Amino acid sequence: MMPRFHPPYISPSDTGTTCFKETTRRLGYLWHSLGNEKMVVKVYGKAQAVCPQRVMHCLVEKGVPFELVHVDIDNMEHKQSRAIVRYLAEKYADRGPNLLGRTPEERAKVDQWLDVEAINYNPWAFPIVFNLFVLPIRGLPANEDDASAAVDKLNKVLEVYEKQLSKTKYLAGDEFTLADLTHIPATRYIVENCGLSRLLDDKKHVKAWWEDITGRPAWKKVVSFVETGGSNYSP
Repeated sequence: MMPRFHPPYISPSDTGTTCFKETTRRLGYLWHSLGNEKMVVKVYGKAQAVCPQRVMHCLVEKGVPFELVHVDIDNMEHKQSRAIVRYLAEKYADRGPNLLGRTPEERAKVDQWLDVEAINYNPWAFPIVFNLFVLPIRGLPANEDDASAAVDKLNKVLEVYEKQLSKTKYLAGDEFTLADLTHIPATRYIVENCGLSRLLDDKKHVKAWWEDITGRPAWKKVVSFVETGGSNYSP
């Protein structure tokens, strides 16, 4: 049975202010206000899940307050988060760091690396996290063959990243963007909970990039928010 919502799902607080709802296959359900910037965005999802963490990180980078409403997405992985962070980075372009690129060329590079993460990185990161972290904490057996194959594939992808990061500080250039942000939640679980820090440790530039992007104040706030069971964030 499909869940009632398709997290991560964002909406303004229910204050009766006129809102509109845009529903697309990519975005899931996305609510935002018309003319009321004081409304608190609601993020529907599980705090420990990768996709809601992407959305929360984008909001924290932009200094946008939000409320996390717990929705258990069980075993389903939702890809709407990438479209949602694009939307948020555009909507709040005048706040915080530029996460989309400043020129058409820069934006194209960001889009390219967002696609790389979704198509070439995440398909291997997800089975690693699922088999080596999610299933064990549920007391369920992991598929070791799937996990091992995914580790080998992800390692090859990271070798490509190593070459790119030997040329630029971040994936899409010399500024932190969504291209980097979308990698953080899943990679954190791989490094910290799956015992696979070696995937980064033997790649000088990837390791430096990882230490840089996870050292950002906004990401540290997200980690603290998740670990302390937060429900409301305010800059």
